[in-house]
Amino acid sequence: MKTLIKKIKITSTLDLITGLHVGGSKDNVEIGGIDNPVIRTAIKDNQPYIPGSSLKGKMRSLLEQIAGSSTVGGNGAINDLFGYAIDSKPSKIIVRDAYLCEKSVLMLKDSENLDMPYTEGKWENVIQRTKGTAEHPRQTERIPAGVSFDVEFIINVWDNEEDGKKSIAMLKNGIAALENDYLGGSGSRGYGQVKFSELKQEEISFKDYFKYEN
Repeated sequence: MKTLIKKIKITSTLDLITGLHVGGSKDNVEIGGIDNPVIRTAIKDNQPYIPGSSLKGKMRSLLEQIAGSSTVGGNGAINDLFGYAIDSKPSKIIVRDAYLCEKSVLMLKDSENLDMPYTEGKWENVIQRTKGTAEHPRQTERIPAGVSFDVEFIINVWDNEEDGKKSIAMLKNGIAALENDYLGGSGSRGYGQVKFSELKQEEISFKDYFKYEN
């Protein structure tokens, strides 16, 4: 049986270079309201946040594309870090939900230029090509450029493995790929460009957690 010997905690700050839309649900569509809302916390003043599943899923997808995997779960090294349910392979990496940095919370609260608490509304439409006219206007909610989120990753290391360097290297590759792609929706229209600050690393060892006497 494998023994969990340590966890590696990696923290950073994710900065929005362009506006970000990570979609939430809306039970009631109001006349004149937002068509595409962002996901928000139930508490924390109803602040927008980035689900860990969005970060993890996007990095995995990009890494699989780079590796030339034709299907999800088609690359063993990526499965080793991110897990693969079909093979009952657990994930080695935990990606926390990312919440607004305190500085960004204060900046957004004090802003007089936002359409909604913490967010902006961006109007979009479809161009009728033969007439050159705009049709089907819709309003998308975005977290504005210039704000930051606290991000945290946990990598589990077992005793039958190396010291976690391969997992950390793959995580860094996933972050680099994400910085050169986009997070959330409408990336081809300019949304979701992000940049990570320097990664900070901390090891949590379980070596002395259990000591038994005979």
